[in-house]
Amino acid sequence: MIDNNTYIEKGKGEPIVLLHGLFGALSNWSSVISTFSKTHRVIIPKIPLTEIDVKEANLESLTDYIKKFINNMKLNKFILIGNSLGGHIGLIYSLLNPNKVKKLILTGSSGLYENSFGGSFPKRGDYNYINDRVNHTFYNPDILTKKYIDEIFSTLNDNAKCLNIITIARSAQRNNLAKKLYKIKCPTLLVWGLNDTITPPSVAHQFNKLIPKSKLVFIDKCCHAPMMESPSKFNNIIEPFIYS
Repeated sequence: MIDNNTYIEKGKGEPIVLLHGLFGALSNWSSVISTFSKTHRVIIPKIPLTEIDVKEANLESLTDYIKKFINNMKLNKFILIGNSLGGHIGLIYSLLNPNKVKKLILTGSSGLYENSFGGSFPKRGDYNYINDRVNHTFYNPDILTKKYIDEIFSTLNDNAKCLNIITIARSAQRNNLAKKLYKIKCPTLLVWGLNDTITPPSVAHQFNKLIPKSKLVFIDKCCHAPMMESPSKFNNIIEPFIYS
């Protein structure tokens, strides 16, 4: 979902930085920002997935973008929350900047394995196919609006934007962090949809095994974006972790 804003900031206090996924939007975090901006400074940068030059369409460049954003916002000792590709970027950032991240929350994160849209994706121009694949990432697709599907369809039918998405997805698949995760020293909470088809529960267990100070919690009847699909349960799970 494409959003014209470069970032959202709301609230005061300890910073919480939220990172969206490959087809994410700032609005994906609406429940989190409305809940935690009462006590925290919640910041959601728009990751320029389709705006950057295709030569820069990789996780290294996107992580560098987030690093510059965080430095410009003068953030230190903040809580970092990432979904899907945003979790992957959050992990790389945390590995490179361990003194910056106080706590880490990952939900449906890539970094070990992800079945983004299957080997045949994307079938450009086939609205029904794209609609079906997007629905496949949600346990209850009724929460999706036609506008959301339309914007993904539009992105994938723009030559330059589609090339960026494909290039970034391939970069994520190449960037396996299994041998580096032992270096994550901050407390880490893994919140996973029990019905996740993109980063299945087995991936969550692997993250839990490889990240030293990590705790894993599953949400039943939930797929790849718990903060959208089960916002109340997601917030209830992360609340004690954030306030501890």
